[in-house]
Amino acid sequence: MATASISGLGSGLDTAGIVSQLMQLEAVPQSKLKSRVTSEESALKILQNLNSKVAALATKAGEVGKSTAWSSLTSTSSHEGVTATIAAGAAASSFTVDIQALATSHGETHLGTAAASDVLVPADADGKRLLTVTHQDGTTATVDAGDGTLRGIVDGLNATASGSGLRATMLQVSPGAYRLVVDAAATGAASSFTLTAADGSALLGGPEASRTRAGTDAQVEVSGFTLTSSSNTFTDLMPGVTVTLSAKAKVGETAQVEVTRDASTHVATIKSFVDGINALLSDIDAQSAYNATTKKAGVLAGESGVRELRTALATSLYPNDGSSMAALGLQVDRYGKLVFDEEKFATAYAADPTAVTQAFGSTDGFAARVQKVAEAASDKYDGTLTSAIKGRTDGISRLTDSITAWDLRLELRQNSLTRQFTALEVALSKMNSQSSWLAGQINSLSGSES
Repeated sequence: MATASISGLGSGLDTAGIVSQLMQLEAVPQSKLKSRVTSEESALKILQNLNSKVAALATKAGEVGKSTAWSSLTSTSSHEGVTATIAAGAAASSFTVDIQALATSHGETHLGTAAASDVLVPADADGKRLLTVTHQDGTTATVDAGDGTLRGIVDGLNATASGSGLRATMLQVSPGAYRLVVDAAATGAASSFTLTAADGSALLGGPEASRTRAGTDAQVEVSGFTLTSSSNTFTDLMPGVTVTLSAKAKVGETAQVEVTRDASTHVATIKSFVDGINALLSDIDAQSAYNATTKKAGVLAGESGVRELRTALATSLYPNDGSSMAALGLQVDRYGKLVFDEEKFATAYAADPTAVTQAFGSTDGFAARVQKVAEAASDKYDGTLTSAIKGRTDGISRLTDSITAWDLRLELRQNSLTRQFTALEVALSKMNSQSSWLAGQINSLSGSES
């Protein structure tokens, strides 16, 4: 609670200003605490940003170290109509594909004609007009033909929900006269079907009044062996290698397919990984190094955990057996940064991909070592950076409490000084009053004597 003051009443001095200046001196310790909080908050933010980057590096290292990341192959084909896709389990290989047949679907064109509005499907006892599709494998589907017209048949067969497995269209042969054309959605010799009304009656004259196109399997010859597929895709023609024939593939043509290891993908991956590590090392150096110009150390210079992290990241380059990765294109320079030689890496990978994969992507490889270091620093429970962040946070909390305590202390001190100077002013005022009275008395005595 503020205390009332009478500034300069007796002394003529600006006692309120004097109290204010004295309070500025009294508040110096609190100002230092506030400045320290600002500094600590800045360091805390830097630590948090660093921790986020280290956690991201740990995630990246985990991705680089996955075995699947090192199994990448690339495929090329001498024929634009023949493509090969690579999956897990594939190995480098080279083979020739001789195209002997392409897969086609079973189809029927009904020779009888009808108008789009002609009703061709009889109604059952419930008034529904249904179709029955019977596939070669014995499975059947019941299709709602709507109003039973030629248009209703086409719409019913094409409806996704019908499950007919067929595609239908109306082929106009003369104005207003259409033929029903139906094809199996699947390809292959086993794609044949029969289409009737639900009561078994034939449509537009039945099978004898239709032109049938028998479905065929795709057929290729690879290394002297004939292979067939119900579709134009030969899944796992070789382990992990699927070959597809497109519309540009022609019977009698040949394609040379090459499956090779893709060093360029790994070069890009490792380069990005190393760049990320170096960026992190640069951040640490910038925040912890001594600046000879400003004569100040970085805000994280006193963080032992940060120094340990920096050292551990640089030394993660070296395998646990004490060997070097220089022959694989990775080494450290005199500034403690990693240097990646793309050409040397690609050469080593081409010569011995297994050894390179072991050095970079195994459970104790380079990526795994970096991941271990990064996780030890950024673990959300007991990581070294996490502990440092908690220590800074707790310290800021204590400083904030001290600043709050100083607010009360300064308020009490201001009240005390204000009371003292107010009492002084009152005392001086009384003394001035007494002095004036005495002066008056003396003057009156002097007049009486004369």
